[in-house]
Amino acid sequence: MSQIASNESTVRSAEGTSALLSRPGRRRSRRPALLVISVLSVLLVLALWYFATAYWGVSRILLPNPVNVWHELKDVLGSGEFLPDLKVTLMEVATAFAISCTAGVTLGYLISRSQYLIKVFEPLLAGFYSVPIILFLPLYVLFFGLGPGSKIAIGTTISFFPIVLNTIAGFGYVDRIFITAARSMGASDVQMFRYVLLPAAFPVILTGLRIGFTVALLSVLGSETIASLAGLGHRIVHLAEAMETARMFAYIAFAVVIAGFLNSAVSSLERRAKRR
Repeated sequence: MSQIASNESTVRSAEGTSALLSRPGRRRSRRPALLVISVLSVLLVLALWYFATAYWGVSRILLPNPVNVWHELKDVLGSGEFLPDLKVTLMEVATAFAISCTAGVTLGYLISRSQYLIKVFEPLLAGFYSVPIILFLPLYVLFFGLGPGSKIAIGTTISFFPIVLNTIAGFGYVDRIFITAARSMGASDVQMFRYVLLPAAFPVILTGLRIGFTVALLSVLGSETIASLAGLGHRIVHLAEAMETARMFAYIAFAVVIAGFLNSAVSSLERRAKRR
């Protein structure tokens, strides 16, 4: 008996240690190390970039020195010349995401209410999502012109599919046990949606919204480099055509920082919403 008690005590101790190591605090302790690795990786890339242009004979016409890019970036930020292009890009992204979010969540919920509709439309939508929709940009330019309309249209189209597919997956595959239990307790349709369907589907929908926002941002920036009259992508192409490569790289760095900041903000909102 004493041996059995000793073994049970050992097992409980091991389980307690495992639970302690898997707590959020343990994961938080890894974040500084990951941050250090990320910073060191960026510094390594910058060092290689500098030595390539300063000592290894890489043409500064094709790849400007990072010091020159830094000076150009400070000039861009100090002069505020980026503000009109940034406003255009953010407006296009916000409008495209708002339209795709509204349409995707609404249509996804309506389709998810019927298993027959799920079987019909989910493969169809997934098939359309696999098509490189950027190929439709010339058609959108023909319909909406070179202004913001065509960028909003392409951003809406590309971001719509991950949102609607995740909404269908979230609402359509809720465990039937929860639905049956709620119905047996007399839950109305409103109560079913509020207390059963939405909490179960919310994490999946949030993932779709995050992916939709990311692809909307990327598609808008990409389409601005192909055919546009304003925006950060248009500015980058204009500088490339003028062979102002240092300033072009400065705008690229600025666009990367803006995209990274927006994606981090959306991911942070997703994590906070999932905790509630």
